[in-house]
Amino acid sequence: MHKIGFDRDKYLAMQSEHIEQRRQQFGGKLYLEFGGKLFDDMHASRVLPGFTPDNKIEMLHTLADEAEVVIAVSAADLAGTKVRADLGITYEDDVLRLVDAFRSYGLLVCSIVITQMSEDNRPAKAFKRKLEKLGLKVYRHHPIKGYPNDVAHVVSDAGYGKNEYIETSRDLVIVTAPGPGSGKMATCLSQLFHDHKRGISSGYAKFETFPIWNLPLDHPVNIAYEAATADLDDVNMIDPYHLAAYGEQCVNYNRDVEVFPVLTRLFETILGSSPYKSPTDMGVNMAGHCISDDEVCREASRQEVIRRWYKALAQERREELEPAQSDRVALLMSSLGIEGTDRRVVKPALDLAKKTKAPAAAIELADGTIITGKTSPLLGACSAMLLNALKHLAGIDPKVNLLAPESIEPIQTLKTQHLGSKNPRLHTDEVLIALSVSANSDDDARRALAEVAQLRDCDVHTSTILGSVDEGIFRNLGVRVTSEPVFQSKSLYRKR
Repeated sequence: MHKIGFDRDKYLAMQSEHIEQRRQQFGGKLYLEFGGKLFDDMHASRVLPGFTPDNKIEMLHTLADEAEVVIAVSAADLAGTKVRADLGITYEDDVLRLVDAFRSYGLLVCSIVITQMSEDNRPAKAFKRKLEKLGLKVYRHHPIKGYPNDVAHVVSDAGYGKNEYIETSRDLVIVTAPGPGSGKMATCLSQLFHDHKRGISSGYAKFETFPIWNLPLDHPVNIAYEAATADLDDVNMIDPYHLAAYGEQCVNYNRDVEVFPVLTRLFETILGSSPYKSPTDMGVNMAGHCISDDEVCREASRQEVIRRWYKALAQERREELEPAQSDRVALLMSSLGIEGTDRRVVKPALDLAKKTKAPAAAIELADGTIITGKTSPLLGACSAMLLNALKHLAGIDPKVNLLAPESIEPIQTLKTQHLGSKNPRLHTDEVLIALSVSANSDDDARRALAEVAQLRDCDVHTSTILGSVDEGIFRNLGVRVTSEPVFQSKSLYRKR
């Protein structure tokens, strides 16, 4: 069984209570910036075992009649076709997915804001037209010279004043985004500026799960957040404003600290004084109060940092990038006193690859059992590992062939002779389909197939970089995969 270190029910109750208290504090409209993922916060569920990916949206579902959602997406991410690593889809696709998902929970979402919009960004303009054809309102927010340090310019008609005002109809406005760096906070602050000009009473609060403000700066949960944002310029730091105001050390991150003078100036303009003495005051995050087993969360976070390191290495190898991201995560690993081999599945996979002189894979099941898979003429390493794991979970003799060679060979023939594939070995998706077909007539196959759900949240390591098919199957199964930064073949051209 996977260990639990986080109290989900306590978290949902505390968060709802604090959001309601913040709404009452301002009385009028509240812009609530939601950091992280609302529907599928996989990072939180990995570093805080017991935190389910849908925690936040379940809480918002109770406020469906009072809340409205605004989705922010950076024009730079649209131009760069940025991809959500956990889902394997572009930010453009994720915006559409989020709209559908919010609406499925009964939440009102009518508006998209494209931030950092410049006149020469053709992909962003094309996406704007696409959204408008789908019946969504699209607003443009522009780059502001000197942001955030030139407070006088930012909080002026030449700064926020140039942004288009987002028309909303509810008193609780949830501002979220596909990922970090999308301009959520700037969107909220811009709205406050425009509300003030229109005589509308409004306030701002922040719901950001990480970093967790009441955990130490060097706590593995907070260090795992730095590893997760290694591609950004985020750095965890002690909130200097909170320390000065209250004499307490609380953790925040650089972007919130940098923008705090802007927020203070804005509130002073609207209310005569700021309701917040520090960036930490802005938050309503109660996650730190809901950790039920600190050591479980520490170890889960250490493992997450290692996974981030391997993912950075593989990405840099695929795209022939300099090792900037992996080097940064490596420094974080050093601060935690860990290395790649502290991930239990790494050594078994590498040992088998060395022994067989071919790609290999290893999976750690929920009970701690390590199962490996090697490359064969019929199966790739991941496919073999998958079948071996399912046999173990179903209590089937390892020597039993779940898929008879005569059932695999026609698939191989179809691939190589008709579909143009040079690799006759079965991928994980083909193995699962073949297993499903066999389950109709074979009891062992049926029992093995029934165990597929038990693979969720298991760790896998492969001795070579995964192909897109196997990577997608493991993602859909909820398996946490890392790979050595080595290609299986020496070909210069590789399918994505």
